[in-house]
Amino acid sequence: MPTPSLLIVPARFKSGKLYSQLPTSGAGDFTVTRATNATRVNASGLIESVASGIPRLDYFASGGTVGCPALLVEPSAQNLVFHSSDWTSNWNAGSASGTTIVTNSAISLAPDGTATANEIYPTSGNTNHVRTSNSTTAVTYVSGTVYTQSAFFKAGIGVGMQVQLQGPAARFAQLGYANFDLINGLVFVVSGTTADTNRAARIESYGNGWYRCSYTATCTSAGTGVGFAATLIAASGDTRLPSFSGTVTDYLLGWGAQLETGSVATSYIPTTTAAVTRNADVISVSGAVSGAIGQTSGTFYLDIAYALRGTSTGNRWLELSSATNNIGLAVAGTDLVRSIVNGQSDILTTPSTALGIKIAWGYDGSGVVLFVNGTQYTLTNGGAQVITSLDKVLIDMSSTAGTRMAYARIRAAALYTTRLTNAELAALTSL
Repeated sequence: MPTPSLLIVPARFKSGKLYSQLPTSGAGDFTVTRATNATRVNASGLIESVASGIPRLDYFASGGTVGCPALLVEPSAQNLVFHSSDWTSNWNAGSASGTTIVTNSAISLAPDGTATANEIYPTSGNTNHVRTSNSTTAVTYVSGTVYTQSAFFKAGIGVGMQVQLQGPAARFAQLGYANFDLINGLVFVVSGTTADTNRAARIESYGNGWYRCSYTATCTSAGTGVGFAATLIAASGDTRLPSFSGTVTDYLLGWGAQLETGSVATSYIPTTTAAVTRNADVISVSGAVSGAIGQTSGTFYLDIAYALRGTSTGNRWLELSSATNNIGLAVAGTDLVRSIVNGQSDILTTPSTALGIKIAWGYDGSGVVLFVNGTQYTLTNGGAQVITSLDKVLIDMSSTAGTRMAYARIRAAALYTTRLTNAELAALTSL
């Protein structure tokens, strides 16, 4: 197989720069822009903050293990929850909520390795046992907007082995909710009284018994309300906000609450007394790199770790491009790939990308072919496109770039100045 003209396996970096392995001249090094701090999972499996302009080499792996580093790229997001790790300040008060709380737990360290986890206990009363943020500084909700709330939970004992997430009823008339199993890492129930096409739930292991649970729903009525809401439940099939008499020694652990717009729980954004915004990652190389891009024939390869997420039809986010031509990757829904060639979209319904994909486009004067995980997929719309004069590789999560995919971890990317054969493309993309 030919040697790539440009190869990047994210490993070496400095502020504002991500180094490529090829070309050795440095012409393939990527410029990195992000004007705020952001978090990643480090090589010890702990969540940590990195400074603005630093590319995020993220070690998160499905199942809560530490994997090889992958480049984490995300759009701008804002955590609307105040005091995301201290669930007492600006959270509903004490026994009035049917819960009591102990901060800075001695039972377990939080997912960032600090002693900041919260122990949540039910009261003995026959009531619902819920903990909500922004009790004195309410969130302003916008009707028709999709919101995702998330937090890290660890099983305790009794009713502390499962938890429910739901939004404020006045803002979410569908009365949706999701129940989570904190022992086996499963979503028990995602339901509501009326339909919501955006309603969804996800649970992800972060190791040491911690799971990040997330719940997505559409706001139906503009106005103010509480932010994040977590409810202790007594049974996996409990309906929304169930009432029961609590055992005061039962508990679960919680930390890192987040509420944001969109259908994805993005990387954790710590907050204290106000909402906090994380700016978008914009990573690109252009100009001198055009010599590494095949102008009339070539190959564009990507190895992406973990699930692709996003549902917008306009969410192309990584592309090989010029002013008039482009080859890009997008998503067509959870774990579905969308190929874009000169603006022509093809949705690839298989394979599932839940654990990542290897994808490659080969192009020449006869058109474009696409291979995913070793299998060729017919490009009904983009296959006949002829690509010329490409000069930029762009990973753009900025708001000015339109609605992009919400989340990605890139293990490797490569360019070839020749169109690899179908056999080579199959071999390159095989898992």
